[in-house]
Amino acid sequence: MAGADGDDSLYPIAVLIDELRNEDVQLRLNSIKKLSTIALALGVERTRTELLPFLTDTIYDEDEVLLALAEQLGNFTMLVGGPDPLESLATVEETVVRDKAVESLRKISHEHSPVDLEVHFEPLVKRLASGDWFTSRTSACGLFSVCYPRVSSTVKAEIRQHFRTLCSDDTPMVRRAAASKLGEFAKVLELDYVKSDIISLFTALASDEQDSVRLLAVEACVSIATLLPQEDLETLVMPTLRQAAEDKSWRVRYMVADKFSELQKAVGPEITKNDLVPAFQNLLKDCEAEVRAAAANKVKEFCENLPEDSKETIIMSHILPCVKELVSDTNQHVKSALASVIMGLSTILGKDNTIEHLLPLFLAQLKDECPEVRLNIISNLDCVNEVIGIRQLSQSLLPAIVELAEDAKWRVRLAIIEYMPLLAGQLGVEFFDEKLNSLCMAWLVDHVYAIREAATCNLMKLVEKFGAEWAQNTIVPKVLGMSNDPNYLHRMTTLFCINSLSEACGQEITTKQMLPVVLKMSNDQVANVRFNVAKSLQKIGPVLDSNALQTEVKPVLEKLANDQDMDVKYFAQEAISVLALA
Repeated sequence: MAGADGDDSLYPIAVLIDELRNEDVQLRLNSIKKLSTIALALGVERTRTELLPFLTDTIYDEDEVLLALAEQLGNFTMLVGGPDPLESLATVEETVVRDKAVESLRKISHEHSPVDLEVHFEPLVKRLASGDWFTSRTSACGLFSVCYPRVSSTVKAEIRQHFRTLCSDDTPMVRRAAASKLGEFAKVLELDYVKSDIISLFTALASDEQDSVRLLAVEACVSIATLLPQEDLETLVMPTLRQAAEDKSWRVRYMVADKFSELQKAVGPEITKNDLVPAFQNLLKDCEAEVRAAAANKVKEFCENLPEDSKETIIMSHILPCVKELVSDTNQHVKSALASVIMGLSTILGKDNTIEHLLPLFLAQLKDECPEVRLNIISNLDCVNEVIGIRQLSQSLLPAIVELAEDAKWRVRLAIIEYMPLLAGQLGVEFFDEKLNSLCMAWLVDHVYAIREAATCNLMKLVEKFGAEWAQNTIVPKVLGMSNDPNYLHRMTTLFCINSLSEACGQEITTKQMLPVVLKMSNDQVANVRFNVAKSLQKIGPVLDSNALQTEVKPVLEKLANDQDMDVKYFAQEAISVLALA
């Protein structure tokens, strides 16, 4: 019996080994995902002596399997107590697998006591940091910050030395990894070491020959600047940051522009006034469109975070002249990026400045040849409405809306429909009826289904905004008129509109005006229209009173339930059962 027990306990690992050796990748993947169950069945000792060595030997596999293995091993500490195979996974060539192995090792490090960390984990980090292959050295960069805070001062000195070595490694990939973890490592270091060690590494990486390393140093700059006292920033960080803002590689300048708001918060108001304002002006005038677009995206945020006492002066004399140039930039991405944030300046500058300086820019962008620019302005109108009211813009707004509404690209038409309820609320019902109502009706017969569907939804939102009486006088007659359209798609749109509007319009309008049209359409020659009649009756049924349901709806649904077309029958029967008319 004991022998049989022994066989039973070996069974799970036998199955695993069979599956892990199977030619089918999916089977190997499935067995990897069951590792924790098998480790529990085997117990800690046998997992450590039998399962882990086996896994370490099978590491030459498909990347997909290795990725799953790296993830599973992160949950193994409770079952095993050690990171053995992860060390090998952290050295493989595939980046995704290495990153997952490092993530699991970081997770495991928190389970270790400070003593175990020094005995087991720290030597592993050292081995990776001094590995022959660059892959192991890049992985080591991500592990320093998790073990540094909990080890003795002697070991801390060794870790700092290893990090210094990797920052000046011969391989760019390793320096890149070190640069990407520099900010994270700086956060766990004591302030004195940040000043003595990190700043020199930061300066070296920020002037590396590879731009891919330099741009990552910009990211680290944000973390380092937040750690240092204000008086040290000017001497320790700013020279490097100034250099990065004027770097010969556009990628580095792009990174500075992209991180500009975070840098601004990190360095404080004084340095912002003296250094960052001129740097930001240069980025807005950069020769590369990508850099200008990234900087343009940050205009509103940068202006919001300027010191209160000099905010308006800085914007008016330094930022606004650059913004005016960008409005007529040659690159549409730059103009589009600016259009998405420029309206936000009106709340910062107030009514008079907006009317005098910003309004001409908004009007110019509303006439821009690029649809995205016009769209971005229209989508942010609410900012301006709060400050000066939308009437100031209405004369230029209208041609821009009409052009977008009739744009050849259906996605542009779709986007403008989505802003229609917002515009309607801001422009008021009279202006809307006079100028925009006809557009909303025209969308209902657009040749693209997505536009017709969005236009239907738009009508419902307009009725919610302007009320049922407005709908009865303005919208409903036009919608019902489409029920006689020769195109069956337009007749179906009538039904879709009725579905959307019935609830918003209420029982009286639905019963007296909409229901007769739906019932009449049950005789349509096109089966698609007839089964949509059944669907519409099911949808508007709950709005109708029981008398209308019994005397008007029920006979029509019963007639449709005996239709020659299978779909019509099906939807009619479904409506009868949902409305409990059987």
